[in-house]
Amino acid sequence: MTTAPTTPPQHPRRVFRDRREAGRVLAHRLDGYRGRNGIVVLGLARGGVPVAWEVAAALGAPLDAFIVRKLGAPGHTEFAMGALASGGRVVVNDDVIRALRVTPQELRDATEREARELARREGAYRGGRPPLDVTGKTVILVDDGLATGASMLAAVQALREMEPAEIVVAVPAAPQSTCREFASLVDDLVCASMPTPFLAVGESFWNFEQVSDTEVRNLLATPTTGIGTARLRIAETPAEVIGRCAVDAPSGVPPREALEEMVGDARVVLIGESSHGTREFYEARAEITKWLIEEKGFCAVAVEADWPDAYRVNRYVRGRGDDDTAESALKGFERFPAWMWRNTTVRDFTAWLHDHNTQCRNDGRREAGFYGLDLYSLHRSMQEVIDYLDNVDPVAAQRARERYACFDHAGGDDGQAYGYAAAFGAGMSCEAEVVEQLVELQRTGLQYARRDGLLAEDELFYAQQNAQTVRNAEVYYRSMFGSRVSSWNLRDQHMFQTLRALRAHLHQRNGEPARIVVWAHNSHVGDARATEVGADGQLTLGQLVREGYGEQALLIGFTTYSGTVTAASEWGALAQRKVVRPALNGSVEELLHEVDRPEFLVSPLISREAAGPLDTVRLGRAIGVIYQPATERQSHYYHVRPGEQFDAIIHIDRTTALEPLELNSVWVAAQTPETYPTGL
Repeated sequence: MTTAPTTPPQHPRRVFRDRREAGRVLAHRLDGYRGRNGIVVLGLARGGVPVAWEVAAALGAPLDAFIVRKLGAPGHTEFAMGALASGGRVVVNDDVIRALRVTPQELRDATEREARELARREGAYRGGRPPLDVTGKTVILVDDGLATGASMLAAVQALREMEPAEIVVAVPAAPQSTCREFASLVDDLVCASMPTPFLAVGESFWNFEQVSDTEVRNLLATPTTGIGTARLRIAETPAEVIGRCAVDAPSGVPPREALEEMVGDARVVLIGESSHGTREFYEARAEITKWLIEEKGFCAVAVEADWPDAYRVNRYVRGRGDDDTAESALKGFERFPAWMWRNTTVRDFTAWLHDHNTQCRNDGRREAGFYGLDLYSLHRSMQEVIDYLDNVDPVAAQRARERYACFDHAGGDDGQAYGYAAAFGAGMSCEAEVVEQLVELQRTGLQYARRDGLLAEDELFYAQQNAQTVRNAEVYYRSMFGSRVSSWNLRDQHMFQTLRALRAHLHQRNGEPARIVVWAHNSHVGDARATEVGADGQLTLGQLVREGYGEQALLIGFTTYSGTVTAASEWGALAQRKVVRPALNGSVEELLHEVDRPEFLVSPLISREAAGPLDTVRLGRAIGVIYQPATERQSHYYHVRPGEQFDAIIHIDRTTALEPLELNSVWVAAQTPETYPTGL
């Protein structure tokens, strides 16, 4: 399951390659001004001019530089006592002047000095051209970011005296508090990203080299209006390019030819979902998986679920368990969010896999299994290790009980309670005990397996993976109360470690390399290096699989624009059928919605032209088991490069809620508002 971060990230996230890309992102957010008369774009020199040029060229608007010079306090030039802007407007910080006892003459001297430099720059930048007249115009004021906003505030106040019709401020990055302040000062505000914590503007860019006077002069001399830039406005839009490259995927399932071209010889195929409660994602993923098993020889489905619960399903689908129905086999999924696996779609797939394997046994063909990759089963996995040893070595089982008894002091079966106590010194750490148990089971396992052949090897592997899960879960729960990135990485590293162990086990058992399909959330399936969280040092299963398997890995993401979803309002709460808001402006989902096709696949593997529009940084939506539409932007979006995050994307424009096996009255009673999709 995908959970929200428990603590804020410790470092800001780099989003934009450089200022030019940031400008293209802003241009998309300002697209509503395209085609309007009386638009003027001003870039705060110097850093804001490359950003502003991209905006002006995309909108077909004239561009000029707007200069703001800091007035440094005498003897303390690092402190701004005010600012001087184009047009001669002076903004003074009275608090600084009083604190440093700046005299009127010192203020005049600083103003005159900066006025000379401002005049020099304006002359050098424009090459003798007069400044643009902004009277009665809509002025879009662009910078490469805001920190305190002092320079932008001076620019806004100076512009007011020039009597424009409207002032719009647009920046790629700024702290939320500064954006909130400016929202009340101007007619429109676009803050493309609001990093938390905010340390400096440059931390949002991979390349933040200083802009030279020559670069500013050259950009201002490069037309943003007229025939020379018309191609920027009349060429195909990104949505039109994608529409031309897209392949229809009825019900989210691409045609066989497209699947063949994408999958090829891939050994590991990861199929994502942008929510844990969307019926169409689950159904399409199941149908693609059936094709992978039947036509491409995939022998395992590995899912974002706990190892013991999924292994109960594995026993059922391979005719070895005590369950006699698919629904019964899913009863191991008891904890929140039970609907994630106890739903009608997974039940139907489980029944299909059971029937498929029955036919395979009758025909002497290889069966396909069902396995879990996650690590939340701390206490359940301990019990499974003990149960296994009770059957094969009761003396060893007693040693396991004694070691795992270390966890008893935490009370109940709450892994978080143990982690909190161990992390903050309120209880002992059980790290040594779980390592001892894992090492012993790995050392003595071979003699257990030799007793009963392949079945014993499978059960030994199951027990060893439970012991490994206990080991990794113990570390994970202790890390939960430290760095968010650390705990996330431990979890995805465990998933990858389990996937590798499973491939090795199946290879040894079947005598040929195993091909496995993985089901997990987009936030795990996608490559972290193509998202803003990658700059924090966060890893994902998709990244690790790409690094480990190279071209033998395939990453597929699912997206939707609007609809309904099964999700809770808080952790542990009842499942609800919630309305999914239409995707935000500037998001991947909005771009794919503009293609105006109900279901389709887009992939650079099939059409290289698709790489262009998918290479631009955009917002990407991630709904886990909790959906909070009231804080949609903060809770469910992050910046991504979809073309690098995934090898392919399947978009289903309107989706519906996944149906849990146990329907509560809240879920059943949910009705789509008459004002859908805008009503909440």
